[in-house]
Amino acid sequence: MMDSPLEGRDFPGSLPELRAWFRSDADCVDYLDWLRWPDGFVCPWCADVGDWGVVPGMHRCAGCRRRVSVVAGTVFHRTHTPLTVWFEAAWLMMASKQGVSALTLQRVPEIGSYQTAWTMTHKLRSVMSQSGRDSLSGRVEMDETFIGGSSPGAFGRGAAGKTLVAGTIERRGEGFGRARLQIIADASSASRSDFIRAHVSPGRHSSRMGGPPYPRAAAAIEVHNVKASSQPAHPSLPGVHLLFSLTKRVLEGTYQGSVLPERLRGYLDEFVFRFNRRNSHTRGLLFFRLLESAVAGPPTTSTNLAITHRKSTETPVPPPTPHALPRTLAGTPPERPWRVPRTA
Repeated sequence: MMDSPLEGRDFPGSLPELRAWFRSDADCVDYLDWLRWPDGFVCPWCADVGDWGVVPGMHRCAGCRRRVSVVAGTVFHRTHTPLTVWFEAAWLMMASKQGVSALTLQRVPEIGSYQTAWTMTHKLRSVMSQSGRDSLSGRVEMDETFIGGSSPGAFGRGAAGKTLVAGTIERRGEGFGRARLQIIADASSASRSDFIRAHVSPGRHSSRMGGPPYPRAAAAIEVHNVKASSQPAHPSLPGVHLLFSLTKRVLEGTYQGSVLPERLRGYLDEFVFRFNRRNSHTRGLLFFRLLESAVAGPPTTSTNLAITHRKSTETPVPPPTPHALPRTLAGTPPERPWRVPRTA
């Protein structure tokens, strides 16, 4: 990951700049080439730095003589969608703090089909968990919540058809820092311990305990038991409950609550990706970080995204629709068509 990228040099700062920078697929390919090998081409097969240029977007290793495409092994691997459309989609996903649905994405850049837009969003989500995964530090809050379910079901931990999600967020004085969200199998001590080790460095942590307590040995942490103190959970842990509230608001609002448990992880990663960068002075930086992760791969194919059909209120994978490739967004500005004389 590049340290301290600059707006206007390393990434565009606005949507008009994005369209000005990437007027053609060739511009997009060159940008991805620079993101993937900022210090020059390095063969992913033999690590040789010799490069016999073949055509733009394609390298030939001087060591093993393999041909290496700029997009091979990335999110854009074997895509038939113009890269100008991919870049616009990535920008739209990062521009809104509430995210963007596949249906909106299909309509705005006029992507050929809903299935194409749906696949693009899930491929981009698949790499969002790779960026900024350093362990949380200092004093943090932890708790769990239930998300989803086709019906309200029972209250609390007896709720049926819902997914248990653990969350943690850093306390920064009166404010909050980075956060993590992860689906966990159950509220057992073992599951909580795995969650802590995966996301939290040693320190002092607050946690509301319902059921088995957070293990004190996990990550050598010091646990402050909020439940044992007889304090209400919401006032005692405002950060993590705010995190849960914002997450559910996005899922219910932008995505209309139609998120299958099998897909929930991607939506949680997307929310955390944006939440942890909420103080960025420009949305262009989020676009830059997303493309950095996209070229780091690994690629996710449409087959990987397919899941076994099961009885549900939604179709797990969008049904086939009349397929048409998205039209490219490349082009030159017309000469003020509104000024062309109209014929009678």
